[in-house]
Amino acid sequence: MQIVKRSAGQSAVAAAAYRAGARLRDERSGVVHDYANRRGVAHAEILLPEGAAPWMADRNLLWNHAEGIEKRRDAQLAREINMALPHEIPAAARLDLVRTFVREQFVARGMVADFALHEPVVEKGDDPRNFHAHVLLTLRQAGPRGLHPVKSRQWNSDEMLTAWRESWAQHQNHALERAGRRERVDARRLDMQRQDAQGAGDRAAALALDRVPEIHMGRRARNIERRGHQPVSQERKNRTARPSTGEFRSAKRASGRVRVVSYETIDRGTRTQWNADILVENEHRARLRADKLERQAARLRQRHMRALRISSVPMRQALGLNKRHQIAQRHAARSWSLLQQVERLIAELLQVRTHRQRRHRNLLRVRETGRAGGRRP
Repeated sequence: MQIVKRSAGQSAVAAAAYRAGARLRDERSGVVHDYANRRGVAHAEILLPEGAAPWMADRNLLWNHAEGIEKRRDAQLAREINMALPHEIPAAARLDLVRTFVREQFVARGMVADFALHEPVVEKGDDPRNFHAHVLLTLRQAGPRGLHPVKSRQWNSDEMLTAWRESWAQHQNHALERAGRRERVDARRLDMQRQDAQGAGDRAAALALDRVPEIHMGRRARNIERRGHQPVSQERKNRTARPSTGEFRSAKRASGRVRVVSYETIDRGTRTQWNADILVENEHRARLRADKLERQAARLRQRHMRALRISSVPMRQALGLNKRHQIAQRHAARSWSLLQQVERLIAELLQVRTHRQRRHRNLLRVRETGRAGGRRP
């Protein structure tokens, strides 16, 4: 979730035009934002709450009205919700999924929702699984005369965002279940998911979830890396510092404090490099677990073969060892079952490693492309 705000030089009209792939005119500034030829916009639609003015279904009128009602130069204009869509379900199911969720969680509360579904453009180098939705929401309730004069502050709470995330995960899982898919999503942190998997005895899921999470690659970070820029470690001097008294003073004054930040100790390069380092660490941890599982599998094979030798003795030779013969048969069956489980875990862990290695190569290719010229092939 993010806020479209004037203090960052943003415009609600420009944001709506870009996400919907439309041509809109900003009446406040007189600028025409034309993205009608933009590729990748699969669907765009506006949903109105009950009792809202019908003219708000016009995208140009809606967001110019949202801009006009805000008078401050640092005003917050709209709320944007970015949602990843499951690529395993068809396009019609993705559209129905977004419509249902937006109506239930946003429109039912009085917001006007302008959502757009984006699909990957393979010719531009997009990941073919990168289906996602952008939802622009008004910060004020909609009524028969337009947006309410007072903003609804309760929509800004962290509890509300957490509830939206949990509800979105439930809606996705229902859509995947209706499509007959086994994949599921979870809005919780990885460590919480791993604890539940361990408690349920699902060792494969626990192994897949035991990893360091990557950081988000936003639009600004991607654009910086495409242009080939790298952060430079430096000492930040002569900046405004805040003393313990709470008063702001200029650091250039003799009586002020000089704020020095050594980036050499905290700078880890670009976000691509950061994620590449995380993937290297995850691959190393996966390799250690695979080696441990291989050693367990080798011990189980030896135990299974020993139990098979004892249990395969002819009955006439084992008349005096009947009890040992039965125990060996049970050990052979149990060791074989455990061996199959361990080998299944190894296979799944190798698939996870293969996926992370592919992801690591893609990140390195993006970084090298940015260094070479800033443009993707």
